[in-house]
Amino acid sequence: MGNSAIAIGALCSGVKVVAGYPGTPSTEIIETIYHVPHKDVHLEWSVNEKAAMEVAAAAAYTGARSLVTMKQVGLNVAADPLMSLAYVGIKGGMVIVVADDPGPISSQTEQDTRRFADFARIPVLDPASPEQAFTMVQDAFLLSEKYHTPVILRPTTRVCHAYASISFDENYCVKEFDGFEKDSSKWVIFPKLSFKNHDMMEKRNVQIAKEAGSYRFNSVERAQKPTKKAVFASGISYSYAKEYQIAHDDVTLVQIATAFPFVEDFALDILKDTDEVICLEELSPYIEENLLKTAGRHHLNVVIKGKLTGCVPHAGELSVEKVKQILDSFYQREEISNETEVEFNIPDLPVRPPVLCAGCPHRGAFYAVKTAMRGKKSYFCGDIGCYTLGNAKPLDMVDTCLCMGAGVTMSQGFNFVDKDATSFAFIGDSTFFASGLTGVVNAVYNEADVIICILDNSTTAMTGHQPHPGTGFNLMGNFVDKIDIETVLKGLGVKTIRKADPLNLKESVDVIKELASIKGVKAVIFKSPCISIVKHEDCCTVNDKCRTCNICIKKLGCPAIVKINDKVCIDESQCTGCTLCNQVCPHKAIEKKKNG
Repeated sequence: MGNSAIAIGALCSGVKVVAGYPGTPSTEIIETIYHVPHKDVHLEWSVNEKAAMEVAAAAAYTGARSLVTMKQVGLNVAADPLMSLAYVGIKGGMVIVVADDPGPISSQTEQDTRRFADFARIPVLDPASPEQAFTMVQDAFLLSEKYHTPVILRPTTRVCHAYASISFDENYCVKEFDGFEKDSSKWVIFPKLSFKNHDMMEKRNVQIAKEAGSYRFNSVERAQKPTKKAVFASGISYSYAKEYQIAHDDVTLVQIATAFPFVEDFALDILKDTDEVICLEELSPYIEENLLKTAGRHHLNVVIKGKLTGCVPHAGELSVEKVKQILDSFYQREEISNETEVEFNIPDLPVRPPVLCAGCPHRGAFYAVKTAMRGKKSYFCGDIGCYTLGNAKPLDMVDTCLCMGAGVTMSQGFNFVDKDATSFAFIGDSTFFASGLTGVVNAVYNEADVIICILDNSTTAMTGHQPHPGTGFNLMGNFVDKIDIETVLKGLGVKTIRKADPLNLKESVDVIKELASIKGVKAVIFKSPCISIVKHEDCCTVNDKCRTCNICIKKLGCPAIVKINDKVCIDESQCTGCTLCNQVCPHKAIEKKKNG
């Protein structure tokens, strides 16, 4: 797997400290290191990306090699230390793996980390395959140490989750380092240091760009037949274009592997011999813009096509099929096939929108709040996690979702402009530790009137059940003291705190009604484990009292409740026996199945 290749490549480089925060499509990098031998490597799921960046930075200050992992939106959280780190620099190699998510498949945005690297003025390498990712992470450590700068490795989803066979020496190298050398003029960022180092950074990047022109993955494969056209590609788009080139001998294919600093001299040598160029890249027209600058600076008469000319789509992923269509148009080819077309009567794939799992305790929490606040004006601010799926009907309980931790603070904004409504914030236990604390402090300090619902399922469910500060163990294999959410809330100044079992509907409804009658910052901890981390032996069944009123389906939307031949049934393969449907049914037509 591409992520595994990055992990093993880092171990082969002698990495000493690895820190990150889980987020698809980057999560498996740290998961891989956890599951393979990694003696003397400190490994952690940090509380958030900012913390991970700072832990890794300090390790790099000592001369040790460090790796930090995150997805593209996580880089926003880590931006504060990263921008300063670019000015201060490092001693040991520091590689920041930021996995971009074109589509987006499981993210809030389609932001392009190449632009962030340009903004921060630090190098970024753009692998096109798991094999390249394995090699590039090792090259990134060397580049980082040579120029005393952090380096970003930017795999995208289809590189992270692609598979390849890679050979390597299982005897990982041991990278020696001589420790931290105290020097406040170097490691303490002041305006004078920033001024001096800014100039150094710009000169350094010019030198890196010149050297990168001969980097093995900045490559050009000339067409076998004479042509005045060229295809520039980066990342996974290069792999797609390579498949096209294999079928056509008149395609000149160029890979840009070092997106920043841009390899202008390398690109110029190709542009001088071409009349027309097309750029294949996902997310932003970054390579295209740099080629336009290069052509303009050197007064070249070359037509450059891509996203800016409408030849390549701005949004979403590319694919082999899309690239073929784009290049067929670019080369003015008509699709010709001598093969007899065969029709296959293949049915369409079923529509499977993401939903909360059967038995998910979040469903109970949402439904309890909905029941308690029926007929009353309320705002429901969501957050990033499984519980974002509470927006789907019939629950329809997520009015907003912006970014991690925003639900807590956005609920305050609604409260300040609409005193007559009740403002709720829904946040998971992992997200609470990652980015919810400051919002709680803000609510207490600014005297907000909000109800904070902490959906505590004892794991980081959305990204694969990683541990967090409230689970009681860490990635070093140690059992640690659990950080108690209720104690944290009390320490932050929240005076009214309640606990409720979200699968006990009456208890949960009563708690919400009580909190809605109290002014100020209140919190309820809905505690029930994720159904994926506990064993379930029971399930429910529909008895002969059922009147087919469909209330259980209309109110809960549980995927285990289905209709067969117009009768309500329970899918025993999905049901966990949570009994929420039993509590909703007015006819008591659903009951626990009697074993034996």
